[in-house]
Amino acid sequence: MGASESKLLLKQGIFKLADDKQIPANDPYWSGFWELPESVEDVFSLFSPSDIRRTRDNALPNLETLILAITSRLNVLKSHPSFPDPELAPDRDALNCIRVLTRILPFIYESEQLVEWEDKFFWGVRRKKTRQAQVAAEVLFDEARDKEATTPRPEDDQYEEVKPLAEEIIDTLTDLLFYTGFTIPSLPNARSKVSYAIWQSGVGCKTSIGSSRDLESNRCEVLRLLLTITSKSMYVPSNLLPVQGVKAITYLVTCPDKQIVLSVLCSLLNTTIKYNTSAWKLPYDHVVWKDPKQALVIYSLQFLLVLLLYPIPEEGHGPVPKNFYRHFFGRLHRPEDFQFLAEGLTRILSQPMQATTSYLPGSQQSVKWAPEMIILFWEAVQCNKRFRSFIIESNRAHDFIVLCLYYAITNRSDPSQQGLVRMCVFVIQTLSVESSFGKKLNKKFDAQDTLPMSIRINNFRGSYADYLIIVGQPFFSVRNKLMYHSQSIYTLLTGSKSKLEAVYPALLAIINNIAPYVEHAAPMTSSKLLQLFSSMSSPSFLLANETNHSLLQSLLQSLNAMVEHHFTDNVNLVYAILKSRKRFEALRAFTLESGQEEIERAARRRKQILSGESVSSPTQAESHENHQSPPSHSHSHSLSNVPEEEATFTIGDDDSDEDNGNDHTPAPSSPSLQNSRAPSVSSDADSTVPLQLRGMSERARGKMPIESWLPELPLHTILSLIRAMAPSMPSSSTSRRQDIESPRTQNVESSSHDFVASIPSFSTHPSIAPILSDPSPPLTHSFEWTPLALGWYESLLWGLIFTSEMVVGNRAKGGSTAGAVGVWNGTNIKLFQVQHGNAEGPSLMRPMGAVDAVGNNIAQKLGGLTFGRRTSAGAPEGGSATRR
Repeated sequence: MGASESKLLLKQGIFKLADDKQIPANDPYWSGFWELPESVEDVFSLFSPSDIRRTRDNALPNLETLILAITSRLNVLKSHPSFPDPELAPDRDALNCIRVLTRILPFIYESEQLVEWEDKFFWGVRRKKTRQAQVAAEVLFDEARDKEATTPRPEDDQYEEVKPLAEEIIDTLTDLLFYTGFTIPSLPNARSKVSYAIWQSGVGCKTSIGSSRDLESNRCEVLRLLLTITSKSMYVPSNLLPVQGVKAITYLVTCPDKQIVLSVLCSLLNTTIKYNTSAWKLPYDHVVWKDPKQALVIYSLQFLLVLLLYPIPEEGHGPVPKNFYRHFFGRLHRPEDFQFLAEGLTRILSQPMQATTSYLPGSQQSVKWAPEMIILFWEAVQCNKRFRSFIIESNRAHDFIVLCLYYAITNRSDPSQQGLVRMCVFVIQTLSVESSFGKKLNKKFDAQDTLPMSIRINNFRGSYADYLIIVGQPFFSVRNKLMYHSQSIYTLLTGSKSKLEAVYPALLAIINNIAPYVEHAAPMTSSKLLQLFSSMSSPSFLLANETNHSLLQSLLQSLNAMVEHHFTDNVNLVYAILKSRKRFEALRAFTLESGQEEIERAARRRKQILSGESVSSPTQAESHENHQSPPSHSHSHSLSNVPEEEATFTIGDDDSDEDNGNDHTPAPSSPSLQNSRAPSVSSDADSTVPLQLRGMSERARGKMPIESWLPELPLHTILSLIRAMAPSMPSSSTSRRQDIESPRTQNVESSSHDFVASIPSFSTHPSIAPILSDPSPPLTHSFEWTPLALGWYESLLWGLIFTSEMVVGNRAKGGSTAGAVGVWNGTNIKLFQVQHGNAEGPSLMRPMGAVDAVGNNIAQKLGGLTFGRRTSAGAPEGGSATRR
């Protein structure tokens, strides 16, 4: 039979499936579904979504029979002693059974009307005749039946309960992953066809069993069906998924057979980690040659993550079952295994950076599964404390910091990648809870000039702590002014456009976690921290959201920790604080009235800028207004007297040579937090009033609970420094920058340097010594897993799986590979929102084009995440779900 004829017969059989009311189970018609398809493309092209839905909605009994016939045939083939034999038990039949199940299951999952049927059909208790009853039914000779034999047996004795259909399918597929001649080569010492031998050398195995293209292709087919079975997650809303769970994944991860769990875990892990994307060194080789191993690596990694990430839902009675895959992954302990994991993760994740720095644009291929690799690394440092210690003590954490920052900065402007950006921040936060991590960050960053331009800081000579703070700080976006930014430092600050506001607490938690251990903070680092304080202490930021003051409080805690624990080492930070003393003094005297005055003053200045009118300096404007109208309060300093910066941060006008030479361009930005949204800039003065205050009367605004949080701001340490040291500062230290060639400027710099050198001597000052002798204990801000966080995490992973499968792969040069076939295309996904874009046209780099996929929904799942504070020896404040 030719290929065209077989396709025609298969299509006719598919039509019959939906048109006939009920086809008998013993009809030879069913065999066509595993005998006729020639390839996976035949199944997915001939089984159209409309065909499957029509059968599902109009001929459900036929769909039941199809599933039962296919699973029965698959079990028969697996149990056949000659499988895979082309004549007696062909592997093509098994592959077609796998493909048909892969094709139809998503359309069953998407139907809300079939939820009860699905649960009963796949997970209900089944009964079938016992072997004895089957034999008794076979009568060979009438004479052999005596009176006792013809006595009817009780019906209950003729049937026995068997495992649910879904469990049977999963067990069969697990065995097929390790089936001799189908997915693994023949082994000399194997006792049976199913041999749980680890596929690749690495963790748990020092020698590889070997493989071939056909064996790897078959593994892809089985893994894709396992992913499809577990993809029920995609059809459950994110808020219900952690509570409701998925029975298929629960069954997989609670498997009590240790050998099966370890064989699957190590096979998937080693296949993922050992893949070397740099095996081919020829430029542009990936354009004309496609690596068939990539499909196996991607499916292995994705299925591994599905198993590791899954939180088993609590049933309310008894202990929660253990996720054995996560359990054994957390028990890895051999240094050689840790080195294997670290080197493999670094090799894969650094590939895009190498492609970026290549002299031939596009000559090196960047891996598409890097986000999944970051998830794997995050899982490793979360559930394996020994691995986390290994990463930190071996200084490999420095490499992963740079890699996470690279992916965060590179993808900051892509709405579909906001989940990845957030995850990179959370990975760093997870590492930062270790005190040894903070101490290791004091190492000098020597190779910074080898980084891609997107994460390189010109003329940088600081430590890893300096680099982390400087590059991490620009995630914050502040709306209270037209902000100017340098070429690299504020790229994220002005480029995020408030899309990353949900991770502001996490970014500040990172700084807070490492602050007690930071030594010798560079002038640039000190300057940027004070610029961040200047932005967060501005009235428009503090009044823009009811919780913004908590961000300011966290930043102040970081400054206090750096000063209290390493006063003599962080002289640059102390000097920057003293230069900004007016801002700290004004913050203590802050009132709602003074804040509103400054907001209105900033609105007038902005209106003048937009209209092209000449604008006087903030100091002149403030002098003129103060001359014409009496002050509204009697404090010597207030935030209304410390103007919000129009052109640059006030503290930015310091004497740090590292800030010189940066071009500045204006860019509007926004400081809103949580669910608030910043208004667009307009000529109306009310546009600068915080969103929550618009339309409110002065009396109503006066009821804002400023008095509840303002006295709680930790300003004591810094104000004590200012009172003790400010009188000794050179009088010109806070003046505006003069001509750099003038003798006066040189004298100012000389006196400033002398004062900075004398800062350590103030450690014995009566007002400062008590603070340094009894510093505040380090606080650890850990990432807390809540049901909302778990829902976001699951949606992030399944969104990555969905997008990688959307683009249907083509045949690689030299043979067919089990690439993407669009398993979930066109189905009704509920876990996240899918935004379909126009396919890209064919090109040299993308011969088949691509389709944009998961939209903003994944990036907006973190609004309610909590970032609890945990003391060094205490429990988290407030209750939350724990990550299992």
